[in-house]
Amino acid sequence: MASLTSTTAAAVARPARRRSLAVRASATSVKLAGRPLRVAVVGGGPAGGAAAETLAKGGVETILIERKMDNCKPCGGAIPLCMVEEFSLPLDLIDRRVTKMKMISPSNVAVDIGRTLGPDEYIGMVRREVLDAYLRSRAEAAGAEVVNGLFLKFDAPQEPNGPYRIHYNHYDGAKGERGERRTIEVDAVVGADGANSRVAKEMGAGDYEYAIAFQERVRIPEEKMEYYRERAEMYVGDDVSPDFYGWVFPKCDHVAVGTGTVTHKADIKKFQAATRLRARDKIEGGKIIRVEAHPIPEHPRPKRVSDRVTLVGDAAGYVTKCSGEGIYFAAKSGRMCAEAIVEGSANGTRLIDESDLRKYLEKFDKMYWPTYKVLDVLQKVFYRSNAAREAFVEMCADEYVQKMTFDSYLYKRVVPGNPLDDIRLAVNTIGSLVRASALTREMKKITL
Repeated sequence: MASLTSTTAAAVARPARRRSLAVRASATSVKLAGRPLRVAVVGGGPAGGAAAETLAKGGVETILIERKMDNCKPCGGAIPLCMVEEFSLPLDLIDRRVTKMKMISPSNVAVDIGRTLGPDEYIGMVRREVLDAYLRSRAEAAGAEVVNGLFLKFDAPQEPNGPYRIHYNHYDGAKGERGERRTIEVDAVVGADGANSRVAKEMGAGDYEYAIAFQERVRIPEEKMEYYRERAEMYVGDDVSPDFYGWVFPKCDHVAVGTGTVTHKADIKKFQAATRLRARDKIEGGKIIRVEAHPIPEHPRPKRVSDRVTLVGDAAGYVTKCSGEGIYFAAKSGRMCAEAIVEGSANGTRLIDESDLRKYLEKFDKMYWPTYKVLDVLQKVFYRSNAAREAFVEMCADEYVQKMTFDSYLYKRVVPGNPLDDIRLAVNTIGSLVRASALTREMKKITL
C-alpha cells in the first residue's frame, strides 16, 4: 500500500540510484575451491525475486524457495514511477495508471489530488500475484533455481565457515499436499519470507508490532469501473480504522477495497464493513471475488543480521508507517542485500561473513531510515483523532503539498522546496492542527 502521507518525508528522503557492482572481497575471506558461493533465498515476493536475480547475475549459486507460487497478498499494490524504470518492469505488468487520488475525511469532505502530475507521471497499480511471478521468472532466467517448497528450519554451522543446512518440504505434485522433506547446504541465507518470517524466528530476530490488512477484491459494473479507471480513493476516520486508512484501489477488472489496523485487530471486519459503506455508491452492485488478510510489519525487527543470515522486505520490517508502502522497499532491500553479497564474495568466489551483510544494512538505513521516522511522526500527529484527520485532508488540498508529496513518492529523491512555500506550509500545518485541537475539545463537550 502507499498513500500521499509522505509530504514532510520529501525533505529527508535519499536518492535511490542504481550503480554497477565493484568486486571488493575482503583479503581475509576464504576463497572457495571448485564451486561458487551458495545462497538460499527464502520467499518469492518482490524482495526475494529481486535478491535472487541479482545474486544469480553476480555469479552466486542461488536457490529461491517459495511455497505459494500463486500468492495473492492483500496489498493495495501501488508502486512508485521510479520502480518501473529502476527494475525494468514491462508496462503491461501495470493494471492501472493512477493520476487522480481522492482523500476523503471523516466527515466525507473529499479532496482531489494529482493536479501537479506531469503528463507521463502516475502511480502504478499492480496485482501481487502477477508482479511476484514476473520477478521470480526473471530470477530463474538469470540462473537461479526456483523451488516450490516450504521452508521449515535451518541448522547453524557446526564449525567456522561451515554450511547452513536448510530443511524444507519440496512440492512437485508427486507427493501430494504433504510434499517431500529435503535438506540442502548453503553458505548464506536471505530471509524474504514476509511478516511471519520463519527465517527471522530461526535467527532470533525478535518480534515487532504489526498491523492486520484486510482486503476484498470486488468486481463492479463496467460503468462504475470507468470512475476508477485512473482514480484511487483513501478514506480516513475512526469508522474505517483508528490508526490507518481505508482504500479503494483499481485493478485490471476489479477494485481492491481494504483497510488495516494495529491497535484494534479484532475489529478489522467491522472497519472493512465501514470502508465498504463509505464507498457504497461507487461500488454498488459489485461482487466480492476474493477475500484476503495478512499481517504488515510496523517497524524493523530488533535484529536483521546474524552471522551469514539476513532479512529483507517485510521479514525485516520495511513497511512505512502512515502510508503502508512496502513493495518498492522490499524489492530495493532485496537487491541491495544481494549486491552486498556479490561484492563481498568477489562475484561468488569467496565466502562472506556478517560484516558483508552489515554493509547492506548501513546503506539501506542511511538512504531510507529518515523517511521511516518522519512517517512514524506523521502517523502519530495526524491519525490520532478524527479532528486531526480532518486537518490532514485539509492540508492535502494545498498544491504545494501535493507537488512535494508526489515528487517524494514517485522518485524517492530529495526535491528542494521553495523557502517561502516551506514557511507557508509550516504555518498552514500549525493552523490546521490548532483547528483540529479546538474541534476535538468541542466534540468532547458534546459527548459528555
